[in-house]
Amino acid sequence: MTAQLLAPYRAVTAPGTVLQALRARTEIALLDVREEAPFALGHPLFAANLPLGRIEVEAWARIPRRSAPIVVYDDGEGLAVQAVQALRRLGYTEVSELAGGLQGWRDAGGEVFIDVNVPSKAFGEWLEARRHTPSLSALEVKALLDARSDVVVLDARRFDEYQTMNIPGSTSVPGAELVLRARSLAPDAATRIIVNCAGRTRSIIGTQSLVNAGIPNPVAALRNGTIGWLLAEQALEHGAGRRPGPVEGAARADAAIRARAVADRAGVRRAKAADLQRFAAEAGQRTTYRIDVRSPEEYAQGHVPGWHNVPGGQLVQETDHTAPVRGARIVLVDGEDATQADMTASWLAQMGWEAWVWDDAADAARTETGSPPPLAPEPAGPLNGVSPRQLARWLGLVDEENVGVAAGGAANVAVLDFTASARYVQRHIPGAWFALRSALPAALAAIPRAGRYVLTCGTGFLARYAAQDVARWTGAPVSVLEGGTQAWIDAGLPLDQGEARLASPRTDRYRRPYEGTDAPREAMQAYLDWEFGLIAQLDRDGTHAFTAV
Repeated sequence: MTAQLLAPYRAVTAPGTVLQALRARTEIALLDVREEAPFALGHPLFAANLPLGRIEVEAWARIPRRSAPIVVYDDGEGLAVQAVQALRRLGYTEVSELAGGLQGWRDAGGEVFIDVNVPSKAFGEWLEARRHTPSLSALEVKALLDARSDVVVLDARRFDEYQTMNIPGSTSVPGAELVLRARSLAPDAATRIIVNCAGRTRSIIGTQSLVNAGIPNPVAALRNGTIGWLLAEQALEHGAGRRPGPVEGAARADAAIRARAVADRAGVRRAKAADLQRFAAEAGQRTTYRIDVRSPEEYAQGHVPGWHNVPGGQLVQETDHTAPVRGARIVLVDGEDATQADMTASWLAQMGWEAWVWDDAADAARTETGSPPPLAPEPAGPLNGVSPRQLARWLGLVDEENVGVAAGGAANVAVLDFTASARYVQRHIPGAWFALRSALPAALAAIPRAGRYVLTCGTGFLARYAAQDVARWTGAPVSVLEGGTQAWIDAGLPLDQGEARLASPRTDRYRRPYEGTDAPREAMQAYLDWEFGLIAQLDRDGTHAFTAV
């Protein structure tokens, strides 16, 4: 794609050019650089959210090819031009702004979608309509459970989501593991299997996975998931920890055969070591995502260096986050067999991706353990660190002998916390201010001027990238808390909680109607109504290239 020059320093790309690339399935990353909440209020189908304040810490991992075509936009906030500059500093060479921003997209007739992870949610609705995926209502499932029928309920979400709330008696089986584990959990072919998530998408895709794999049991999705369960005035369980054990022998071999057959029907390609070498040689011309789809625990025990971990069900649900370069190649790897990789790849292929599974991965050396460090550049300029104990002394929270709480007052120090607002509300350093890096000038204006500024976040990693800007705009000494707020917690120092001292609005996180247990009924029903309307939006948009096996 060739961007037109608007000014010597500013390139723009017309919405029609972006639409053409999406429909041709050539590589393009369309980035919305606003925070997540405004992004969720309206964006193009295949736009990926990469907030301005997180570009340095996320771009290299999410957009691995520096010459990939990137088009950024905002909705008139002035963020896009800053994002272009930040991406160019990171080495990206083909970066432009979307002409007219989001309004320009609308004016050109582009469809606008609300919510997050919309490609996957829209695909789920489209799939159900094409394949007539079986489902049962909440009251029908409740009746089966009350009658102690031969039924198992499998929760296809992440384990942490399952622990927050689940259908009573259900077992956690993240989506990509369903074909692997279903027959072990329901060995009698007469046992009915119910698949649920919080809303609709993962229930539909999980159920259809079992149908596509030819599992002999009767299978159905819990229609509308835990939202439907709550709207039917049924009680949920909280804090459950039911997880299946290992799958061995004939059951594992049977699952692998079934998954391979589904992947073959979907057009998944098979990669050997020689193909991976070829992909590496093409790194300057073609984007390749290399993803290990096992659980984080399995990945941490040993993985091939250079492969990023995203569990398969999460990947299918969040393609826009993991692979913002639409038209890229995605290669998946699994463990001792390829069941999870094959099922995940089958869905990626049906969603319009060029999907591969590494076939001879059993011979690979899984020499790296734990989680690799973030792929990000070093922040500009020298950084001054401060220990949690020293900061506590500056704030007057401990005495000079490091024992107990100080009686004296605090020094003129302002603590800026750049962590996610939800984490800030849960716990933060006493007196700290929540701030968004993308809105730093406004945040600093809202905070009483201090003689010294200390920056923190969960680990201190993101905070380092704000240090030079805070120093430039305030003219005061700036330090970064060593180890971030987690180090403060580990040191046993005092904590506060609550929404006080918000120097920036909490726009970094869109409140999903299917999260938590306290969403209003109206919001849950509105979310379901929105999902039901996605198929009509897909028809108007015309960029999806979805297929169904």
